[in-house]
Amino acid sequence: MVRPRGPRADAVGSWGGLVLPSMFWGHLRAPQHRSWTDLTIAERARMARWATGAAAVTIGSANCLVGVETFLLVQLAFNGGQLNFDTTIGAPNFPAVVIAIITGLLINVILGLAVFKPQLRWFVSGRPADHARRRAVQRIPGLQVSTTLVAWTVAVLAYVVAASELTAQTVVGVAVAFMMAGFSSSCITYVFAERAARPLAVVALKDNPAQHVVHGVRSRMFAVWAVSSAVPMVGLLILNGGRWAGMLPPAIGPVDWASAVLALVGLAAGARVVVLVGRAIADPLLDLRRAVERVDGGDLTAQVAVYDSSELGVLQHGFNEMVAGLDERERMRELFARHVGDTVAELALERGVGMHGTNALAGVLFVDIVGSTSIAAQQDPQTTVKLLNSFFTIVADVVDTHSGFVNKFEGDAALAVFGVPVAIDDPSGAALRAARDLATRLEELPVRWGIGVSYGMSFAGNVGAEQRYEYTVIGDPVNECARLSELAKHATVPVLAGDAAIAAAGDEADHWRSVGTRTLRGRPRPTEVFVPDSMVAEPSAPTVAGVISGLLRPARRVGLIGLLRLPLMRVRR
Repeated sequence: MVRPRGPRADAVGSWGGLVLPSMFWGHLRAPQHRSWTDLTIAERARMARWATGAAAVTIGSANCLVGVETFLLVQLAFNGGQLNFDTTIGAPNFPAVVIAIITGLLINVILGLAVFKPQLRWFVSGRPADHARRRAVQRIPGLQVSTTLVAWTVAVLAYVVAASELTAQTVVGVAVAFMMAGFSSSCITYVFAERAARPLAVVALKDNPAQHVVHGVRSRMFAVWAVSSAVPMVGLLILNGGRWAGMLPPAIGPVDWASAVLALVGLAAGARVVVLVGRAIADPLLDLRRAVERVDGGDLTAQVAVYDSSELGVLQHGFNEMVAGLDERERMRELFARHVGDTVAELALERGVGMHGTNALAGVLFVDIVGSTSIAAQQDPQTTVKLLNSFFTIVADVVDTHSGFVNKFEGDAALAVFGVPVAIDDPSGAALRAARDLATRLEELPVRWGIGVSYGMSFAGNVGAEQRYEYTVIGDPVNECARLSELAKHATVPVLAGDAAIAAAGDEADHWRSVGTRTLRGRPRPTEVFVPDSMVAEPSAPTVAGVISGLLRPARRVGLIGLLRLPLMRVRR
């Protein structure tokens, strides 16, 4: 039976790839945050057992490889660079060198697991990490380096104890070779341990990501330089220096196999550490690149696992903080835009804080519900809110369709402007077309309303105090359309426009007809009033008196909402 794979299965499998990788080519998988933090205790225990065995095998195999390389170099250095059985495996010091390397290997495995075990027990327990635990996890690579150096030092002592014939030259030669091997092995161990501890780092740093560098990128680059360049070159210098001082025999034969093997060891070890360091640097950058692509696609929930203790880990944490800030900023912008409108929100973000504003020619539309006080008094508040939301939704949709901007909702009324804050070609025509369209759409609702349309020079900008202001439109057209809306609420045709709007409307004016003049409340001059042709069915030309004749007629109740309506002679399209 094939078991389905998921985040947990990926996590269980990927630590196998981290702790038992190709030590030489670094095929390791980068851990994912959710995979490692959502595991059960049983899954953690199984992973810890696997990791313990895999770590022992990996540490042992790595040190065996370095031990074989070191053994060859020691034997070739003392036999004049001759690559044959008698002077290598058959040499008198062969058993002592083998015992020393095996001793160092065992010590390295034991100490390495001892360093790793406490952190694995914590991982299995599922307890949250405190500051001491986080530091302990981050120090795993450094401690593994220390254990490797100690193991190779013990290997030198084991050689001294096991060797039957000791001379100053052999002791110094073996000690130098083993120390160089230990240094090279430590550099590789450092890079490998840093990668192998990443699952622990993901869990430990989950709630408190790395904000300071513990193991910098420079340390990794130093390891690359040491293994690929410093150790081989120093080895060559020591080899030739020992021969010059008479401590080592000169090269015998046409090929100096000691130098050749040392060069090959440097190439092989350098390739291993370069690949490991390259992946150690590339993995976090690849994670960041994928996350950046998600953010670029609009996904502001993208996060990367913080597992690196170098500058890259700080970058990982910084990226997560940045995306969280972008997400919060976008949510604040969305909330802000829902309060003041997308256009005003964008202008506010662009222009910044301040009492900005300008004079502009604008079309203005005002729509108001009739009898909203009675509606609120005679029905449930939730029902009233639902009705108002339906009303304002239609208003916002129609105004947006005609490139307008709903400046504010005022209880049961809405003020929309056309031409500000974003200029359009025909603000007056857009306002008049929106009024006709809105009249048709509002017929769906069981309420009466009145719409007024005007046009003229207005101030559009921030009004209030420096501590608290709002974007609004102020001017004579706003007052005129409010008066027209008030008149239209009790008129036969509930959509009225002023002469200034019709005069500036161009072709849209053909859809409107004059019903005479009237002096609106609070205005010094008479206003010629227009109504949409489509809403007038009488064959004779209507007049202002005819349009508002409903004011003299008795009221009656209409509908379940109990709204007092006037029996107006409204003719629907």
